[in-house]
Amino acid sequence: MAEQNEKKAPEKAQKAKPAKKKDGFLQKASRFFRDLKSEMKKVVWPSKKQVINNTCVAFVMMGSVGVVIWVLDWVLTVIRGFVLGL
Repeated sequence: MAEQNEKKAPEKAQKAKPAKKKDGFLQKASRFFRDLKSEMKKVVWPSKKQVINNTCVAFVMMGSVGVVIWVLDWVLTVIRGFVLGL
């Protein structure tokens, strides 16, 4: 078995891929913008109705959470007043 491992090691060295030439800045930037353009084509943009609906849901949820926090704050303030006798 040891002999087989020794034989495989030189073969791996021979099969090594040749070094790739490094791209310059302009080539990298060009590839980046081409990839960006192709990815933007894949995006599914929401309709105007969906945007309005999602915005309304967000405002309603913010208002609801705000009211819950306000009520909780008021209740805790009243409890603190009874406990401390204020």
